[in-house]
Amino acid sequence: MSTSPGDHARLPAAFLTTGTTSFAEFLAAYDPTLLPGSRYLNRAGESQIQGSSHAEAPHGTTIVAAACSGGVVIAGDRRATMGNIIAQRDIEKVFPADEYSCIGIAGTAGLAVEMVRLFQVELEHYEKIEGITLSIEGKANRLSTLIRGNLGLAMQGLAVVPLFAGYDLDTKIGRIFSYDVTGGRYEEHHFYSVGSGSQFARGAMKKLYQDDLEPDSVVRICIEALYDAADDDSATGGPDLARGIYPVVFVVGAEGFRRITEAELAPVMSSVVEARRLSPDGPRAALPQN
Repeated sequence: MSTSPGDHARLPAAFLTTGTTSFAEFLAAYDPTLLPGSRYLNRAGESQIQGSSHAEAPHGTTIVAAACSGGVVIAGDRRATMGNIIAQRDIEKVFPADEYSCIGIAGTAGLAVEMVRLFQVELEHYEKIEGITLSIEGKANRLSTLIRGNLGLAMQGLAVVPLFAGYDLDTKIGRIFSYDVTGGRYEEHHFYSVGSGSQFARGAMKKLYQDDLEPDSVVRICIEALYDAADDDSATGGPDLARGIYPVVFVVGAEGFRRITEAELAPVMSSVVEARRLSPDGPRAALPQN
């Protein structure tokens, strides 16, 4: 190989070759060990290649999403656990994927965050190459491929199970997609949740959810659902008024994504906590009158 001075400033050939619109496929060809499914962090925080011995890692828990008038709401609690230990009280598990979609993570936190970052780059890479935004179906399929690439580690107990939600620019509605550890993709209707407290959260949303509710009402329902999940699942964190730690909540609609600020959430959380003092089991759906 030539060692002339000019060669040292050149990028590798892979960076100069016209190829796929998928950044993950490019990375797999250039250096597969950089993909999320090929590495994880050991106890010392050092990068380990797939196939190494199993390591304990912080896990994220409950994510909820529900359609609303003009879009979709997605929210997540703030607790990460490692066995019976609270690893972090204020972790963020919901992230914007692009302007019109968000992703919430449950499972092995370190791998999940790395996967989210790659997914964000995937969508940005596609838009730069093609000049248009990928359809929401295409985004959901891209995420499915990334999850399937983590299957080896999932079989070792380091699973990543995200919840994807976004605004469909073609149909003008909010849509929700869930996944399994093999990368199977399923479209959910109205509402859904993933994580260790998901069954309790879905039970709460079944009581309260109605079609075509305004975003503010759906935000309240998602918060009530996370509260119920925290009430029955030790791995899900409830509202921490003393520390000012509230769920991460995004609303996605025709204007793009918007994160609900802590200043906006504070009165809602205080109202929910106060109402629970009077009714610890939460609000009840009204029964139809005969």
